Amino acid sequence: MPHYSTPLDLAFHALSDPTRRAVVSRLAEGEASVSTLAAPFAMALPSFAQHLKVLEDCGLIASEKRGRSRWCRLVPARFNEAADWMEAERRRAAARLDRLEAYLASKEQR
Repeated sequence: MPHYSTPLDLAFHALSDPTRRAVVSRLAEGEASVSTLAAPFAMALPSFAQHLKVLEDCGLIASEKRGRSRWCRLVPARFNEAADWMEAERRRAAARLDRLEAYLASKEQR
């Protein structure tokens, strides 16, 4: 894996994979055991565990051992950081489009 410099970089890297996005979507419904999370995927458990490790390393999920099972849950703080960044970029793009619209409107009036 390439070196990513910020937690936000790690989060976007983690979410770039469809398997990890599916895990996040499932965990949005509530916590689940690793075996439950792995069930829909046609891959060996060690391979699936690597996906969970990426999600956990970047802070998107947390896991804990309960008896003989490991359970995972979402960590909202990292998602909030990503959402805040995307919202700031959306506002910046909207402002640029508003300026372009105003410029074009002023050109039409001439």
